[in-house]
Order: sequence, then structure tokens, then C-alpha cells
Amino acid sequence: MANRWLKVFSRRSAPQSEPASPRQARNNAGGYSFVLDDRARLERFLILGSEGGSYYVSERALTIDNGKCVERCLDADGPSTVEAIAALSESGRAPKNSPAIFALAIAAGHRDPATRQAALAAVPRVCRTGTHLFEFVATVEQFRGWGRALRRAVARWYLDKDPRALAYQVVKYRQRNGWSHRDVLRKAGGAIGPHSLEHEAVLRWVVDGIDGFARERVVTRKGAAQVSYGTLARERLPALIEAVEQLAACSDPRLAARLIDEHRLTHEMVPGTLKQHAVIWEALLPHMPVGALLRNLGKLTEVGVIAPHSVGARTAAELLGDPARLARARLHPLAVLTALRIYARGRGHRGKLVWTPVTKLVDVLDRAFYACFANVVPSQKRLVLGLDVSGSMGCGEIAGLPGVTPAVGSAAMAMVTLRSEPEVQTMAFSTKLVHVDLSGRRRLDDVVATLGRIPMGGTDCSLPMRWALDHRIEADAFVIYTDNETWFGQVHPHQALRAYRERMGIPAKLIVVGMTATQFSIADPDDAGMLDVVGFDSAAPAVMAEFVR
Repeated sequence: MANRWLKVFSRRSAPQSEPASPRQARNNAGGYSFVLDDRARLERFLILGSEGGSYYVSERALTIDNGKCVERCLDADGPSTVEAIAALSESGRAPKNSPAIFALAIAAGHRDPATRQAALAAVPRVCRTGTHLFEFVATVEQFRGWGRALRRAVARWYLDKDPRALAYQVVKYRQRNGWSHRDVLRKAGGAIGPHSLEHEAVLRWVVDGIDGFARERVVTRKGAAQVSYGTLARERLPALIEAVEQLAACSDPRLAARLIDEHRLTHEMVPGTLKQHAVIWEALLPHMPVGALLRNLGKLTEVGVIAPHSVGARTAAELLGDPARLARARLHPLAVLTALRIYARGRGHRGKLVWTPVTKLVDVLDRAFYACFANVVPSQKRLVLGLDVSGSMGCGEIAGLPGVTPAVGSAAMAMVTLRSEPEVQTMAFSTKLVHVDLSGRRRLDDVVATLGRIPMGGTDCSLPMRWALDHRIEADAFVIYTDNETWFGQVHPHQALRAYRERMGIPAKLIVVGMTATQFSIADPDDAGMLDVVGFDSAAPAVMAEFVR
């Protein structure tokens, strides 16, 4: 009789469809999980975003929930929250900067003056490129008007830059999100205070174009003849802008290619009419930043610059195969993963661009992904990796990265562990547990395909610990990749871990890697042997290995 009662009432185990602790709440799948505090959830949102939503929550609902979380953090301590937003944006931990820009825009419209001041002071830290600035001004209008403080903050973005750096920004990032630099400067208006003649040359070119210098404005100097302000400013126009003007007037592809090579122009500075010529892309390739190269591999292949055994293929392989160059580019691993999946597929995420992938480049991209984690020191411990392959993991995208679902992201990170750790057992689970024979020598796209063939079902995150206990597997740590939307199973994951510790006599640890920006976690925040991890930046594997050690 007692055993029958224990099935429905026990402090040591409870079905995941019921709470095992008063600190748990019903998750989006209908089960019960621990609830993250607002600062932890803010971090998840800044890194993972909410694009595509999740299996259980729409993108709109997830964005609203995260937006309210940002507001609660700002209400509790606005300046500290702004510093957290800016620091995470600068760190490179997030594959996309959009969530940080969105959160900063909310802070810029907050009712607390100190919070607004901190947010506007942080604009240059978060909005490091013209594209970021356009996204910020398009977003901030939804939370406040263009007061004097906002105009001054935008003006500082332009005037605090070295004139040559400013010239690069205004010719590379012309317009985005319905905004151009001309629009932004006109909004800033009278906040553009005293500045150098070099800055005047760039700003005048932005607002009025090259013809603006012909509109004479007279300056009188004591004891000197009158001079034309337009003439003076025209003489200070950076060579980069002069080259862009020449390129805009050029119709000869070979002459244009020489201009590109001489001034190291980027593809954003080249008129669209010239981009159909292979000679243009041949000139762009040797000086192309690594991030731009990743985004344009398909186009370079489509026009024939990258082809089997070609000079272009060798050049691209050298650029992408250089670990030092990858490190200097501060390239997020998931940006490489996205490029790998799109290039290997042979067609763009949007548009009609189609190409035949060059196998050598696919292999180089595969190696480049792992090169982003070059400094991982193995824990030398016995690990069990549990990969959630339930249906919910195949939905949504991580920070808006095309094709990188939580399932793909978890497979990629598992491969990093398999390549660095000597003792790893890998399991995939949903309603059942499946042993997956993975090797660190396999190519990433092959691993993703293998995991994609495993039948999906509900989510029981306790299975890896229960399996290890049933088979007397000695493990120092369990690493679970999941969206935390667990609901299926007769025992909660944290309870399964405690049962494993007691019966095996091993103080095993649990690392839960959250794959979506929800408020839930299967890790007990009061247990020092459990760690909640968010994100897939190059530091994540090192943090996890150190925790296990």
C-alpha cells in the first residue's frame, strides 16, 4: 500500500507534469521548471534573441515577455542594467547585436532620468557601426521622442570618431531600416556642435553630396582675404570618399576593379550595376574582411571567382583557414556555423542566388568553426552529453541566424566537447533515450543530419541521469542541451541527479545549456553543483570545463 501512495506523493520524486518545489512554475509546455531571475533571463534574451519564437511560444509573445523583463530590470536598477547590456554587446558573446540594441532603446525611453542618461551615453558602445545606429534610431522612436539629449547622443556618434573612421562608416553603411545617414543627421539638427574642418567635409558630403561643396559660404578672417568655406572643406575630403565618387561614375568594370584594389573598397561601396562582373569580385576578395567573406561566399561562387582549383578558392581558403585572422575578426562561432550550412546547401536564405558548393571550402568552413574554440582546455573528466531532440528543439532560430535552430546549435556545441574531451558519452533524448555514436572527427553537417534522423517526441530531461544510474555509468558531470520546456517523465531532472549522486557515491554536476530565451531552467539555482549556461560564444566551452574541474 505504501508503494502505491509513494507513486502519487513523494518529496524525493515527482512527475514533471507536477511541481517538485514551490520555487517551480508551469512552463510553456505544461510541465514545471525552475524560474530564472530577471537578470539571468535578460542575459538569455541578449544572447539568444526571440526570432522565430519556440515550439510552444510565438515570436511575438516571447518578445513581449522579454521586453517586460528588460523593463523590470531597468526599474530595479537602470544604470546597472544598461552597463550589463553594453558590456555583453561589447564582449562578442551574442551572435547578433539586435537584442542589445532593442534593450538599449527601451532604456533610452525609461522614465528614470539617470537610466536614460546612462543609455544614451552607451550608444557608441552598443551601436558600433552605421547599421547598428540605424537600427537604434528606428527602434528608439517607439519609446521616446527626439529630445535634446537624444540628438546630442546621436551627434556624438559622428563627431567622436576620427574623420577617416567616420568616412569609412558613412560610405560602407549607407542606409538600413528605412534610415540613411542624411536622415539621422537632419534629426540630430542643432546638436551638431563645433567640429573640425575634416568632420565638416564628411558631414557635408553625407547631407548634400559632392555638389554641396559648390555652394559657397564665405569666411572672413582678420587680416586675410575672404575664402570659400566650401573650397576649404572640399580640400579635406578623405581619399576614400573621393574614390567612392569616382567608382559611382565609372562604367568600365576593369577600371572600377583597379579603383577597388587601390583603395581597398568593400562590396558595400560598389554600385549594384558593377557587381555582376567577376572582375569586380576578384578585386574585392583579397582585401575582404572575414565576416564579409562568409556572407558573400555564395555570390563569389555563383559568379565563378570561387571554383574548384581556382585562385579565388585558394585565396578564400587561406583567409578562412587562418586562426589568427579569425580571432582578430572576433567572429562568433555561430556566424561560421550559419555560413557553413548556407554555403553547403547551395542556395541563399532569401532571394534567388544559387551556386554549386566547392567541397574544399565546405571543409575549410568546418575547420574554421572549431578554430573559434582553439583555447578550450579539457576538463579531463567523465562526461555524459544529453542532446534534447524533441520537436520543440527544431523550431525557432538562435538570434535570427538562418537555419541555426536550437537542435543545430546543440549538435555544434556537442562536437566542440567531443573534439576536446577524452571521455564523453553522447545521448539523444525526447521521450526515450538513444545512444548516439558520435566522433570528434566527423564533419559537423554530417552530425546534424544524423541527429535529425532520430525520432522526436516529448521532452524528458531526466533520462540521461536515470540511464547512467540504471547502467551504473560513472560520470563526473552531465551536460544537457535543451530548451527547458520539459514536461514528460516521472521524475524531475534535478531529482534524478540527486538520486544518481546518492546511489553512485559520485558528486556529479549538471550543466544545463539553455537554447531559447524563456524564463525557465531545469537546473536548481540553489544547488551549487548545477550550472545554467546561455550562449555559444568561444568562452562557453572553457567556462563549462572549468566548472566541471
